[in-house]
Amino acid sequence: MKILVITDLYPISQEEKNTPRTIYNFVQGWKEFGHEVKVIKPNFIFNSFLRGKPFYKNGVYGELENINFWLPFIGNVKNKLGTKIDADVVVAHMPSGLIFANKLGLNFPLIAGVHVSDIEVLTNPIYSFYFKEELKKAYKNAKKIACRSEVLKKKFLELFPEYEYKTFVAYSGINSKIITRGVWQVKDRYKLLTCANLIKRKNVDKLIIACEKLNNIDLTVIGDGKELKRLRKLSKKTNFLGHLEHNLVLEEMKKSDIFVLPSVNETFGMVYLEAMASGCITVGLKNDGIDGIIQDGVNGYLCRLDNICEVICRIINSDNQNQILENSYNTILNYTNEKACLNYINNL
Repeated sequence: MKILVITDLYPISQEEKNTPRTIYNFVQGWKEFGHEVKVIKPNFIFNSFLRGKPFYKNGVYGELENINFWLPFIGNVKNKLGTKIDADVVVAHMPSGLIFANKLGLNFPLIAGVHVSDIEVLTNPIYSFYFKEELKKAYKNAKKIACRSEVLKKKFLELFPEYEYKTFVAYSGINSKIITRGVWQVKDRYKLLTCANLIKRKNVDKLIIACEKLNNIDLTVIGDGKELKRLRKLSKKTNFLGHLEHNLVLEEMKKSDIFVLPSVNETFGMVYLEAMASGCITVGLKNDGIDGIIQDGVNGYLCRLDNICEVICRIINSDNQNQILENSYNTILNYTNEKACLNYINNL
C-alpha cells in the first residue's frame, strides 16, 4: 500500500528535541511491514517560531518534503509541491496536516488524526474563523478518524457524535526490547522520578510541592525548559538532572520505584508507557492522555492536581504493589511499536 502522511509533527533531524516522534514511529513501522510511505511536512513558519522549533529550507529530506508557509496555506498549495503525489490513502495529523490535505483536494481516501491541538482549535473561539471550519471539513470528508487516545476519542465524540462509526483510537507503542518486569520492595526511602519538557502545563511544580511534604521520597526531575529556574527555587532536596539522552532516561527509570507526571492536555504520553515498561509504579493525571490505559489501582494510578501527595502515600502504604506491577507488565505487552502500527494499518 502507498501511504502519504501529511503533518508538521515530524522530525527532519534525529537531533530534534521538541518534536515528538510518534508519527515518525508509525511511518517506520509501516515501512517495516512493507508499505511505501512518503511524508509532506507543511510548516507554518510563525507557529514554528512560537514553539521554538528548528527552521529548515523548502526541499526533500529523505522520505520527507518540507514546505514552508508564512500564512496558513492560503492560495494554491499545489504550486509549492516538488514531488508527484501517488497514494492509496492519505493520513493527515495535526491542524496543519488536515488543512493542507483539504487544500490539495486529493481524490484519495483520507484518515484524519485528532490530537489535543485539534480539540483546542474546535473549542477555542479564537480559532472559530477559518481553522475550525477547515477541520470540520476534513472530518466530514474523512473515511476514518484516528484519535490518539481514549480520552481524545471521548472528547471528539462529544463534539461530533455522528462520526462514531468511523472513529478509532490510534495509540502509540514502545520498543518491546525495553520491557521488563518490576518488583516492589518495601524500603525506608523510595525513588520517585518525573521526566518532561519543563513548561507550566506539565505541573512539575505541584509534584515538587507534594514531595516536599514526604520524608521518605527522593524526587529526581529529568528535563529542561522555561520553568527550570523557578522549579529549582521550590526545593533544595530535589535532584535536577536536566536534559538527558533517551537511553539515559530509561536507565533512570529502571532505578526508580515510582514515576509521576501530572501533566494536562497530553495527547497521549509515551513517557508513561516507558515508565511502565521500565518497572515503575506509574501515575498519570485523571481524564488526560494516559487515562484509559492506566486504570487507577489496577495497573497504575491516576491523580488529580490537588491530591498528588495523597496518591503517593497510597502507593507507599499499600501491600498490593507487586500485583500492580504485574498488571502493568501485562498491559504494556499490548502497547509495543509493532502492535500500535498494526492497529493503525488494520484501520487503513
